[in-house]
Amino acid sequence: MHIEDQIPLLEELLLEWKKRIGDEYMGYHNHVYRRVHFCLSLKECNDEEREKIIIAGVFHDIGIWIEDTADYIEPSIPPAMAYLERRNLQAWNEEITLMITEHHKLREYKGELSSLVELFRKADLVDFSFGAFKFGLPKTTVKAVKKYFPNASFHKNLAKLAARWFVKHPLNPAPMMKW
Repeated sequence: MHIEDQIPLLEELLLEWKKRIGDEYMGYHNHVYRRVHFCLSLKECNDEEREKIIIAGVFHDIGIWIEDTADYIEPSIPPAMAYLERRNLQAWNEEITLMITEHHKLREYKGELSSLVELFRKADLVDFSFGAFKFGLPKTTVKAVKKYFPNASFHKNLAKLAARWFVKHPLNPAPMMKW
């Protein structure tokens, strides 16, 4: 597997959020790189699919830092839509939105535009589960990507965010999850 350590579009988009993300930047940066690599390892993608994966990857959790909340899915969508509008890519709005809104779905996504939406969901689960779920990815691939793009406290910071949320919302402990 070829690991890309610099993906120009990804770097450009994430850099716009570096100040907002602050000390958690490297953790999110590496999370996005891991999930992009997992997507591209699970499916051979054409250039358009690859670009969609990168765009959705950058924006999929950005609502964490916009709203400082564990209920971050919906706040992650407007910046993605604004970016697509700036690039005159509004034809991708529905698919990118679904990639963001469905990426924590626990069951397979079978709706419209399911190919990339489901791929994106699987890649996030590979990363979120620390490779416990692989969806056919070789263990060596998961290990290599994780080694190249270390966690940098990403999951630890998510756990802290979730704990703060749970104290205030015990009846809705995981608002970002879907069945």
